[in-house]
Amino acid sequence: MQKLKHLFSNHCETHERHPDEQLKSRYYKTTHATAVKTIKELIEKLPGFQLLSVSEERGEISFSVHRGKKAFVVVTVISVRPFETAIDFSVTTETKWLPIDFGFSRNLVIELYQKLDERLPYIGSGMYSGT
Repeated sequence: MQKLKHLFSNHCETHERHPDEQLKSRYYKTTHATAVKTIKELIEKLPGFQLLSVSEERGEISFSVHRGKKAFVVVTVISVRPFETAIDFSVTTETKWLPIDFGFSRNLVIELYQKLDERLPYIGSGMYSGT
């Protein structure tokens, strides 16, 4: 049932103890400032993406997506320790009639993590989940 749940929602959020391995918080060997800068530069280069706000102090970046479907994304950057930074996503897809995006929000998160993996040294996922 969990495997199909993402198809029947218009929201996807990553977190430390997510049952879907691909949606667990990801950790990178970088500083908070470098992670924020990298995400900002990535969003500015992607077609159909529009950076809305960056709060480096709070570690939050928001942007909209106008590529196929419309979505609103909030990225949270948390420095766990020096040179260990966690990145999480919250994606809500704009839908017309039903709150269903057929996996668009989940696929967007996975795509963004893959792009970050190419730019930052990936350490692991869900590292502090207690499992």
